Amino acid sequence: MLKLVQIITLAIVVAFAHAADKPAPKTAGETVSGEILETMDSGGFTYMKLKTKGGETWTAVRATPVKVGAQVTVENGMTMKNFESKTLKRSFPSILLGDLAGGATSAQSAGAAGPHSTAATEPAGADVKVPKASGANARTVAEINAKSADLKDKPAAVRGKVVKFNGGIMGKNWVHLRDGSGAAADGSNDLLVTTADQAAVGDTITAEGLVRTDKNFGSGYAYKVMIEDAKLKK
Repeated sequence: MLKLVQIITLAIVVAFAHAADKPAPKTAGETVSGEILETMDSGGFTYMKLKTKGGETWTAVRATPVKVGAQVTVENGMTMKNFESKTLKRSFPSILLGDLAGGATSAQSAGAAGPHSTAATEPAGADVKVPKASGANARTVAEINAKSADLKDKPAAVRGKVVKFNGGIMGKNWVHLRDGSGAAADGSNDLLVTTADQAAVGDTITAEGLVRTDKNFGSGYAYKVMIEDAKLKK
């Protein structure tokens, strides 16, 4: 899980993070230092163009006051290629998402988190017990994880509690659901859902979408099972 989750998550990313929502193994986070040449705030994050020994590079951290000309260090970073910020309405060929040294700021939320996202997570160990959804396509979180091969590309409805939310990543909102089924030891108690709908940590919702397996979004974000483009209902 990414640093902000464990909270993510995660990330991100896109995090971002459960056996089905753990980014592919990465090397230690990147660190870059330099002079701020340009800065802007958007979507709860601060973007900084830095002049470094290796040239100019864009970085992003959680919103924090900075000034042009200041020397800063961004650590625990992860480089994203061809990154698009919806709030800024611009794309970055390359940008480093990370933490501003000396502060608790992070742009690496989840799993697939990005610097135009909002992230929230349920306290670790919170008890969850949610009744199964109704209907022919109703599944528990554990069932979807265990039967993902059979359910691949098929519709499924799962009811659960939102334990983590990352908004605005790659044009989607990323929701983690738990219903009390499955086991934390192997990650089968947690299910990732992507959606255009909004949700908040603590909400009990039903997500209806298509089961996807072995999804790889790049930059280390790979998922064994998830529900994609779901509609959420309370």
